[in-house]
Amino acid sequence: MANIDLYGIKLASIYNKSIFRCIKTMNKILLLFLFAVFTLNSFAQKKGPDTVYTGIYITSIHDIDFKQKEYTVNFWLWLKYKNKDFDFMQNLEVPQAKTVTKSFSSLDTTGSRIYILMKLQCVMKDSWKIDRFPFDRQKLRLSLENSQFDSKSLIFAPDTLGKHYDPRFTLNGWTIDTFKVFSKIKSYETGFGDEKLINPHSEYSSFKVSIGLERKALGLFWKMFLGMYVAFFIAFVCFYIHADNIEARFGLSVGALFAVIGNKYVIDSALPESTTFTLVDTLHGITLLYIFAVIVSSVYALNMMKKGDITKVNRFDKIASGILLITYTILNIYYIWHAVEINKE
Repeated sequence: MANIDLYGIKLASIYNKSIFRCIKTMNKILLLFLFAVFTLNSFAQKKGPDTVYTGIYITSIHDIDFKQKEYTVNFWLWLKYKNKDFDFMQNLEVPQAKTVTKSFSSLDTTGSRIYILMKLQCVMKDSWKIDRFPFDRQKLRLSLENSQFDSKSLIFAPDTLGKHYDPRFTLNGWTIDTFKVFSKIKSYETGFGDEKLINPHSEYSSFKVSIGLERKALGLFWKMFLGMYVAFFIAFVCFYIHADNIEARFGLSVGALFAVIGNKYVIDSALPESTTFTLVDTLHGITLLYIFAVIVSSVYALNMMKKGDITKVNRFDKIASGILLITYTILNIYYIWHAVEINKE
């Protein structure tokens, strides 16, 4: 009996040790499982947004409308990415676009990457700097976003390989002096109705294009201001009309005055409203003041003519005409030169 009891005790001890080992092994497996779950969860949380490589090729920029503050741009756009949830065919957004027309699109899902190519025409709203018009430089801005995914899920990266435009056919009457493509995070101080957000703040990745334009201004300048200068010289001819011919002098001066005012209204009708004093305002204002000076000089010469001193009248006309012509020319050259030099900076 003693042997049997001893044998039973040994069996129980072996059994207990087996159970202990099983429990210990299960605990190790459980710990490894929990560690794996925690690691995968941490990796999923730290996983960054997917990258969309974006490229653009502009074929034309036209219909630049200063009055309506808009322009039209045609371009090819391609996007390369891996996340199949990025539906750019439906969720491509062009902020500040008045209209977006898609004329062609293709989708290639061969392999592990998605490739989209599309042809777009956008009528863009933009602001213009007209302080030095027509010697102005403008900057056109174009940006693209995905309306469904924010910057936590999607970021743009520019595809800079190759050229982005053809300078021969892109734009008439202008020269493209700078062309930049880059990506940026754009902030919106709203949650777009998402109640999960504590703060009403959203961030979306944006693909941006910045195009610097310089106008070929010389021909346009003479086309717009030739009438103003002709009107001034018509008024200037008054100094070569005898002082007693008061009707001819005043008729030419007043006619020139209205011609300058009409010329300014024609130019202003093609430009947006501005609260600043532009080059157009400066040149027309100087011309109006000098035509008024011609009228005042004619009145003074008429008063001297009534006193019968013809010699003084002729000398006054000669001096006044020289002073007005020289100072008018200097002021015009200065303001035009100043506008051109600032434009080059």
